[in-house]
This record gives sequence, structure tokens and C-alpha cells, in this order.
Amino acid sequence: MAIIVAPMTRLPTAPIAALGLIAGFGVAVGTGSRPLGGVVLAACGITCIVIWLRRDGRRTAWQLTVAGLAAFALSHVLGDLIGAWPAVLLVAAATAWLCWARSDVRHLGSDVPLSPGHSPAEGKPLAPPRG
Repeated sequence: MAIIVAPMTRLPTAPIAALGLIAGFGVAVGTGSRPLGGVVLAACGITCIVIWLRRDGRRTAWQLTVAGLAAFALSHVLGDLIGAWPAVLLVAAATAWLCWARSDVRHLGSDVPLSPGHSPAEGKPLAPPRG
């Protein structure tokens, strides 16, 4: 089990959370089955929860889970105002950002460059700027 869990904790949850919202809605619309869309949403949500529990603990897992559920509910309210797909994309982007800011960046951020030409570990330029 540790073989599966260790690499799993290195997965970024931001894209998984966004995928759950977007693909869940897409499946529900495409198949006409809201329960099937819910299965997709739940599968991605549970994956994120497992990662957060292992990586960040209960408090962060709880906070991000509540935020994800709130985003799901908010997408329904926003859907009446701006349309279904724009609402889903907006809440998926916001949810992804929150997952990145509260969890992923702490564990994966040192592997991601700050900007082109910068060292991810130190935030310093890799080479002097060309003039």
C-alpha cells in the first residue's frame, strides 16, 4: 500500500479538483445522467481528500472539501446568472487555485519554476539577463 500512497501524495490536487467539476458536469450533460456525473465528481473529490489527509492533515482536508462542495453549489447559482458552462469553468478555476494555494504549493511548489529563467528552489535567476 505504501508503494501506491507515496507517489499519490506527490500528485497536484488542483487539476484533479478542477477536472472533477468540469468532467462531472460534462458527463452529466453528455449522458443525461446526473448520478453518473456525480460519480465522476465524487471519484475526483475522494482522490483529493485522500491526498490531503496524507499530506496536509484533517484540518486542511476538511477546509478544502468544504470549499469544493461550496464551489459545486455555487456553480448552480452562478449558472442561472452567467450560464452553466461558464459557471462550472469559473468555480473549477477558483477551486484549483485554492487547492494549489492551500496544499499543492507546500508540497510541490519547490519543483515548479517561479518564472522562466528562475531557479525553483531559490527563486534566483539561473543566468544573468541578456542585455
